[in-house]
Amino acid sequence: MTRRGARVSAARRRQRSAGTLQAQLYDRIRQAVLSGALASGARLPSARAMALEAGVSRGTVDAAYARLSVEGFLVARGAAGTFVTTPLPIAAAFAPAAPPEPPRREPRARAALLPFQVGVPAVDAFPVATWSRLLGRHARRARAGDLAGSDPCGDRALREAIAAHLAVSRGVVARAEQVMITGGYHGALGLLARALARPGDRAWFEEPGYHRARAALELAGLRLAAVPVDAEGLDVARGAALAPRARFVFVTPSHQMPLGMALSLPRRLALLAWARGADAWIIEDDYDGEFQRASAPLPALKSLDDQGRVIYAGTFSKSMFPALRLGFLVVPDGARDALARVASLLHPAPLLAVQRAAADFLGEGHFARHVRRMRALYSERHGALSRALEELSSPQLQVEEGTGGLHLIARLTGARDGEVVERASQLGLAPGALSSCYQSDPNEGRLDGLLLGFAALPASRAREAVRRLARAIEQVPRPELNAGRRRGA
Repeated sequence: MTRRGARVSAARRRQRSAGTLQAQLYDRIRQAVLSGALASGARLPSARAMALEAGVSRGTVDAAYARLSVEGFLVARGAAGTFVTTPLPIAAAFAPAAPPEPPRREPRARAALLPFQVGVPAVDAFPVATWSRLLGRHARRARAGDLAGSDPCGDRALREAIAAHLAVSRGVVARAEQVMITGGYHGALGLLARALARPGDRAWFEEPGYHRARAALELAGLRLAAVPVDAEGLDVARGAALAPRARFVFVTPSHQMPLGMALSLPRRLALLAWARGADAWIIEDDYDGEFQRASAPLPALKSLDDQGRVIYAGTFSKSMFPALRLGFLVVPDGARDALARVASLLHPAPLLAVQRAAADFLGEGHFARHVRRMRALYSERHGALSRALEELSSPQLQVEEGTGGLHLIARLTGARDGEVVERASQLGLAPGALSSCYQSDPNEGRLDGLLLGFAALPASRAREAVRRLARAIEQVPRPELNAGRRRGA
């Protein structure tokens, strides 16, 4: 074969190879569009970026994009880029069906914001533009050292910002070294359980209490003593009688979850004295501490701790937004080394850019301004829901006021709260069941009631939401009526 013939043969092989690569890339993108992996309206990488990612020439990508554009799967929008067509072409209707996926069951809270959801703040009022700017700032400023790793106890700037914030807002005086960053409140519980607890350890837990925290602690192997609460909060004397050798106390002193009362000052002092004598750790969950409605709210329990027995747990899930998954602990020196050792293995802190953006959000005053705005907004939404419930004037609902927080409690008579919650979900509502917060037997003092979150419920929608709730209650059979029918039979 002549040299000219060899060059022609090699060129043809390259052409066939390019054609094969183009066809493969075309098929991959087309199938991704048809299966929904590339959603309608999604932006594709630039030709250059796609070429690097796929390991082909830019010309191969251009040819595949052009063919898909001609067939109506993609549309080029100049400098804006190349996008999946909206709506998809009619050819998609005749494409082979993708194998069916098993049904996915996701928690209701992930699907949508529904009226009365508990624990969800007013995410519609969060300053997203400010947060995005701060996050982008630190993503762009990342240095090579930042990519190698970070302090497992958390970024120094954020720990300093949290310490400064707590000193002013909650009366908690702590050094930055005593602040540890975690992946939300549940991340904090996991770190505490691994570092300080042993399977089988006894712990006091409020009755009723936050059911998700209870489940997490039981999963970690702790044996929980259900300590009742009354108008003054946790009954310390009862706890000492139930579990005198407990190693932990889990308490929500600022705003008891779910009933809403604050732990009285005498009870706080009694709890601190008991913990000193028992050499126990008090885990203070400052639940909704930023949003107390009392005229003179008590400072954090941690602010009274002069013996190093209180571990303060906080989160930005309510004050900022839940998906942030950013929490923290303020730990006494006696627990710091054990927690730091476990943190060095688990690395519980979120991404460094997120931590530094949060530090700026606190340090530049954005957080304080946001909390002030949210207090005003929550006061408005709380008032709207309270008025709507008062106008309803249902004999089956008795609304109880707490000292703060982001939900109301409505006691139920003549209906089981679990059944009302189930019926309400069918009407697009998401109240919580008070009975789910109890650990004890249903016949031992458990109360039926509804937890009605108002933070994410606009004032203009409160009346309609209450009307739907009333319909849900009406549709639930009353236990005494059923009992009467059985006796008549």
